[in-house]
Amino acid sequence: MDLQNIKQHFDIIGNAPELNRALDIACQVAPTDLSVLVTGESGTGKEVFPKIIHKYGARKHGQYIAVNCGAIPEGTIDSELFGHEKGSFTGALDTRKGYFEVVDGGTIFLDEVAELPVSTQVRLLRVLETGEFLKVGSSKVQRTNVRVIAATNVNLPEAIGFNRFREDLYYRLNTVPIAVPPLRTRKNDIHLLFRKFAADFAEKYRMPSIVLDAEAKEELEKYSWPGNIRQLKNVTEQISVIEHERSISKEILEKYLPRNASLPMLYKNEGAQGNFASERELLYKILFDMRSEVSELKRMVYKMIGNNTVGYYDKIIEEPVAYHESEQMQELRNDNIMDLQKQEKIAIMQVLKKYNNKRKPASEALGISERTLYRKIKEYNLEDIRDEE
Repeated sequence: MDLQNIKQHFDIIGNAPELNRALDIACQVAPTDLSVLVTGESGTGKEVFPKIIHKYGARKHGQYIAVNCGAIPEGTIDSELFGHEKGSFTGALDTRKGYFEVVDGGTIFLDEVAELPVSTQVRLLRVLETGEFLKVGSSKVQRTNVRVIAATNVNLPEAIGFNRFREDLYYRLNTVPIAVPPLRTRKNDIHLLFRKFAADFAEKYRMPSIVLDAEAKEELEKYSWPGNIRQLKNVTEQISVIEHERSISKEILEKYLPRNASLPMLYKNEGAQGNFASERELLYKILFDMRSEVSELKRMVYKMIGNNTVGYYDKIIEEPVAYHESEQMQELRNDNIMDLQKQEKIAIMQVLKKYNNKRKPASEALGISERTLYRKIKEYNLEDIRDEE
């Protein structure tokens, strides 16, 4: 399989060695039936690799389905994946097939696999090892022949250490690992991607394409792009729509590149976009205030227990169950945690109100998965924030 043809077919831009290596591995593993784990930061384009593997594999004529594990509420995810019997729970009015039954003979892509509850991870491991599963509410074992490709932006070995992900499932999924490089390591590809996005948006909005001058191009390639390709695409679209000039200088570009945040941010433009941008900025401020309070807490504790035990408290922050804290230290940390939770609740309330309680756009604005937002809503009793003052 020729990499250039694959890039053209899947609209992949770039020639970075790390990118080519990831594509080469995908091509090599495609004809096999091995499980694949695609890892990489959010916004790097991990979702294209399962499509490549399916298209060039033996199952290419079978079904392919992508499942966002983070977007399915915890209470229904077993039913979504494995199906359920009629009457197995409230609302189960009919027997339903799950994805693993529907895609029998094909490929299933589990995106955000680290968001799966531990109980669901046990079910998934059984499917991977034996090809067997049980519908929710059924005792009848069913079989399926499905290839599983998973992806995550989470450090799974670290999640294993915190008992959030099963170690046996990790090794079963990670038969063949594919690491997708972040955009900041693909310096020579950044401007290629910008030009492609600029041309696409010029066609979409029926306007001349924007072009960077020499200084702006250098600035574009120097920026760290914490949101990766997704952020670059958003910035390109914003500039294409908002700016009247088609020649973009360094000064213009810098207005769209947030310097003090690790999350993508909309450029604050007066008018229709202004309110939305200001609310995003407020959210970021709350998050940064939370981080500052944690840092202040650590500084206070360091002063209390002395410089010779600084490393000790670092471990307490990371693994609170493994160390004994004094009552004074516990009270100090608990007070700050409660304050952080209050600020988190306020931030979630504001965003939910902004999007009329619609979880998908709210979770995207908060930078968390829908399932995480669902848990937070339950935790803070925000099922109907319209009645909350």
